[in-house]
Amino acid sequence: MPRRSLWLAGPLAAVAVLAAPAAAHAADAWPTVPDYPTPLVPFEKSNFLTPDNPAYWNPFVNQDRLTSPYGNSTRIVCTAFHGVLLECWQADRDGNPHKLVQLPSNLPNVTGSSLPGGGPGHFVYPAWSAPI
Repeated sequence: MPRRSLWLAGPLAAVAVLAAPAAAHAADAWPTVPDYPTPLVPFEKSNFLTPDNPAYWNPFVNQDRLTSPYGNSTRIVCTAFHGVLLECWQADRDGNPHKLVQLPSNLPNVTGSSLPGGGPGHFVYPAWSAPI
């Protein structure tokens, strides 16, 4: 094998490893509307608190939060039960859906956890969430 090929093998392998998680997220799909009666019908949502809004940082504001590079600017589809969000997906710039990660609590909010279903939630774009 020529020396130049060996020199490129390391960086190409690193790119392949880094691209693998992105490919896993590309497999996400928008939720479908069930063909049977259910209260869990997907709907579009756009009024999340985002870090550019001062209310996002107020621990006494009990509203759904979103930490994402796109804020509320791209399509967001969620399912909910009795007003509590269960799952959400957000489009990237190309319109591809990515399932958002729901945090265990609505940080920095310190109220609302005693509400039905735990109250509003905090959702994070998948590339921005860290494994727990």
